[in-house]
Formats: sequence, structure tokens, C-alpha cells
Amino acid sequence: MDLTEKTRKQTDIYNGRIIHVRVDDVALPDGRPAKREVVDHPGGVCIAALTDKQELLFVEQFRYPYKEVVLELPAGKLEYGEDPLEAGKRELREETGAAASEYRSLGELYPSPGYCGEIIHLYLATGLAFSAQDPDDDEFLELRRIPLTEAYGMVMRNEIADAKTQVGILKTYHILEEGF
Repeated sequence: MDLTEKTRKQTDIYNGRIIHVRVDDVALPDGRPAKREVVDHPGGVCIAALTDKQELLFVEQFRYPYKEVVLELPAGKLEYGEDPLEAGKRELREETGAAASEYRSLGELYPSPGYCGEIIHLYLATGLAFSAQDPDDDEFLELRRIPLTEAYGMVMRNEIADAKTQVGILKTYHILEEGF
């Protein structure tokens, strides 16, 4: 069975600095009409930066939609057409002051495929060297180092809510434990 929905019409609702919202008229696989609300987003990148002491670098920052401080792996928004690895290197340096000698792709993550087209590119960074943090003017964050095994336990105890951070930790842990 062909599960593809065919776009018939797109109507722009909102064009912002980061997101664009539209409503699409589609034909379902059986031909019936439906509407799809879509948030277009340029995508993001997330870096699991692992020190020689098997610690992951984290940032804590206030996330307005949740009205709370969230513990996350270093991450950032892509510009449309930007190379994800280059963006990841930039975000890692800005948020943590670290640069890595090696990067390994951990794949891609669709954070909310029911309505958002965002794709987050995940990387493992090793061979870290440090300089000063250089966050964006509107970024206020605290740097933390957490041992990988402790971070893994935090995910399993539901102490880390951020999806990209959970996936980055779990994949990094699996790579180190299983040699995958």
C-alpha cells in the first residue's frame, strides 16, 4: 500500500525569524482530503562532547516554552543550507569553549514528526581542547561536566527531559559500552 499523502495546496500562516507555519490541503492515500498543520524549521545540531575522563559536556539554560532551566547537550539551530557538522563545531565552541579533534555522526533525529519538519543532526565529539566560552548575546548558560555513566542513569531515571540530549547520551553510552 502506498502511504504517501499528496500535497494539493499550501497556505502560509506565519513567517517568523526561526519558524514558518503553514496549513496544507492533502489527499490521503485513499484519496480523501485532509489538512496538515506544518511547522517548517531549518533544523538543528547536537553534540555529545566526551572528555578524556569520560565526562559529557552539558549546558543548563532557561527554556522559555517550559518556563524552566533545562539540562542539554550543546546544540543549536542551523541556518537554511548550513552544513550540520560545521554548525555543530561552532555551537560546541560557543557554548562550551571546546573544540574536538574527532567527530562521529550519531545520525538524525525527528523531534516531532507529526507537525514539525525539523531534523536534528547528532554527533559524538572526542579529543577535546578547551578555550573560553563565547555564547550568543542572548544566551545565558552554565557549563556542566557529568560522567557518562551518571548521565546514562539520569536518562533512565527520567531526570533529563530533552529528547536530543537523551538520544545523544544513549547512543554515546552504547558506543562506548558495546564498541558499536
